[in-house]
Formats: sequence, structure tokens, C-alpha cells
Amino acid sequence: MLPLTLKKIKLITLGCSKNRVDSEHLLRQIARNGFDVEVIEESSYAKGADLLLVNTCGFIHDAKKESIDVILSAVEDKKRGDIGQVFVFGCLSQRYPLELKELIPEVDHFFGVFDREAILSALGGIWDNNFSHERILSTPSHYAFLKISEGCDRSCSYCSIPLIRGGHISVLEDQLIREAKLLADHGVKELVIVAQDTTYYGIDTKGERKIASLVEKLSRIKSIEWIRMLYAYPAGFPEDLLKVMSENPKVCKYLDIPLQHISDKVLTAMRRGVDSKTIRSLVQRFREKVPGIVLRTTMMVGHPGEGKREFEELLKFVEDARFERLGAFEYSQEEGTWGASNLRDRISNAEKSERFGRLMELQSAISLEYNRTRIGGSERVLIDRVEEGLPVGRTSKEAPEVDGEVIVRGCGENGDINKLIGKFVTVEVKDADEYDLYSKILY
Repeated sequence: MLPLTLKKIKLITLGCSKNRVDSEHLLRQIARNGFDVEVIEESSYAKGADLLLVNTCGFIHDAKKESIDVILSAVEDKKRGDIGQVFVFGCLSQRYPLELKELIPEVDHFFGVFDREAILSALGGIWDNNFSHERILSTPSHYAFLKISEGCDRSCSYCSIPLIRGGHISVLEDQLIREAKLLADHGVKELVIVAQDTTYYGIDTKGERKIASLVEKLSRIKSIEWIRMLYAYPAGFPEDLLKVMSENPKVCKYLDIPLQHISDKVLTAMRRGVDSKTIRSLVQRFREKVPGIVLRTTMMVGHPGEGKREFEELLKFVEDARFERLGAFEYSQEEGTWGASNLRDRISNAEKSERFGRLMELQSAISLEYNRTRIGGSERVLIDRVEEGLPVGRTSKEAPEVDGEVIVRGCGENGDINKLIGKFVTVEVKDADEYDLYSKILY
């Protein structure tokens, strides 16, 4: 146990934005107990820490490998005396506690995803629920992720999240409003709503989907200017959310909705609870009911049941739907999931890689085409940072950390350009590639 004195504690978060929120709540409690805390983005910055906290991801093979590599790097630093102790928590250690202890015994403590109080206790501190709505942001101070629920009730064949985090539990609305108001008081202008399934919010507490109502109430917080939705689910999508998106000026006309596939054969194997006809109709309604909406989706290649015909169907759908943003990943069998127990993974890694490359090549052309349509137009940009002497930001059409950015030129006459961070500026788009826009400031 570390003595309750001002020790230097560093924390690195791996995986998704939901993990980031967990880390930020934990950081606030650690700091409240008198420790000196620092967020780091890479394990190479861990040196000098009396304690390194590693929040791990255990979703798919690549994420698990990254988590293990960071842990191994940390214990090597510990052996050299560059780090005092190493604590590991989060999804990976929730799922494989015994295996990790055997594999990497040099780690001082392993904790699961819900062991926040145990982490504080190991530090000699105490978790105080009076501060449970407070966070130390690891993002720039003008935007924050707001996690509205925990776990998931879905049974997708490939997904280990319900095994790791359990069933869906909505955070109480009053608690979310309180947390959002505090974030706004500390300078947050953009709320990015996240959960494993954001559109399921309220089912367990109100008996119906209440995401549209929650978004409306969050929009009433005076200094919040953008509200953005990530991680929607297509089955049973709440249509009232589209009305809010269309009519409320604070709600970004932007929706992240992982669809995963379009082939009925593959969707059935995935256990997605939705068919091709429903997905196509849903995308059409998005476009019709929210003119100008930017759609981001995620697709999976190589799932059992995806033959060449099904993959070509996926490519044709992506070509027709013209998603402004699209990410993809290759199927990997995860032990304990329905797919691992019931489906044979017959597609070679080489074939999965080839399909991934073809899909992303297609999307690259679509993204470039979309970005080029914006050349010559004016757009409102929220500046995130300054890099190589130029402000870099996003419009309402780009989510932080996953989408492209807007590079802004012509700001030299404004004095110290670092003062633009967290501010809105209006720019004219001068050029574009498949990821980023290049612009000149207007005012």
C-alpha cells in the first residue's frame, strides 16, 4: 500500500472513450485524496511515476495485444527503477484476472472494471460518493465525453462487452444533468454522448427509450453549444431523436451508428436483431428527416457467413449509402462469445485483410468526394489545439478522436494563436483530402 502522501501517479487509458470517462472519474477521487496525478497518452511518458495506472481494453484481439504490450513495457520500466509500482485495471483484467497474474506477475495489483473503491483502498485513500459526478478531464477542457449507461443487453455473436461489463444500466438522468452542468461550469462547450448502446437509454429506468428527452434537457445547459451522439444501435432506433437532431440547433446533425454489415445472412450470424431492409430504410429516413446529417458507421469484414457474394453486397451498399465517415475492423473470435462457441472461423487472415483493404479504399474515395464538396464554403470550427504553428479544430461534422480535422491558416494577425484553443472561429474551406480540410480564417 502506498502511504497517503503526495505521490506522483500517472494514468494511461487504452481503448474507447467510455474507458476514458471511467479513468477521469477515478482520477478525481485519487486527486481528492491528496495525490499528484497526471494523464499520459503513451507508455513512454510513464517514467518518473511512483505509480502507473493502466486502464486496459479487452474488446478484440488487437486491443488486447496493445494492452498487454503497454503492461509489459511498464513492468520493464519498473525493473529498471523508472516506475515505482504498476496497477492494472479495466476490461482486460476484468476478463482475464488469473491469466494475467500468471503471465505478468511483476504487476503489483490487478483490478476489474468496477473496482474503483478497491484501487483507492490500495492507495490508502477513500472513495467519496459525494464527488462521484466530478472528473479530471483528459481531453482538452472544451469538450468531454458523457457516459450515459453501463453494459449492454445485446447478444451480438462477436462481442465480449456483456461478458465484461454486464447488462445495460442507465445512469440516472438527474446525475447526468448534474455532471454535465459541472463540466459546463469548467469550460466544456461540446458534450459527446457515449455508451455501449446510447439509443437504449432509459429502457431499464423508465420502461422506454428516453435518449431524445435526455438530449433536450442537456441542451438547456446554457454554455453547452454542441451535443453529439455516438454508439447508436440500429434495432428499434428511437425516431423522436431525429426530430431533436433536426430542430434543436445545439444538437449536431451527426450520428455514429455501427451497422456492421448489410447481408441478411451475415446479420443473422452476427445476431444483430435487424435485417438489411430495416437498415436501408433507416439510412434513408436519417437523410430525409435530418437534412445535411453526417453519418458515421462501422463495418466488420470476415465474420463467419461472409462469403464473396456477401462481401460484394457490403461494398455495393457502402458505395450507394455514401457514408461520410466509416471505420472497419476484421473479425476475430473472442473466447466466451456466442460466435466462438457456435461458429467456425473459416476465413483466412489474409482474406480478411484483403477485404478490409478493399472496403477502406472504397470509403477513402467516398470521404474524399464528400470533403471536396465543402471547398469554397464557410464553416464554424471549434479549435482543439495548435500544431506546428497552426490551429487545428473540427466542425460539427467531425467527432473528436475518430474523424478528420480542419487545419486553419491566416491566424497570425490574431496575436497568440494558443488563445484560440477552445474558441469557435469561422473559416473558408480552401482544400481537402480524404481525411482533413484546409481552410483560411474569416473571423
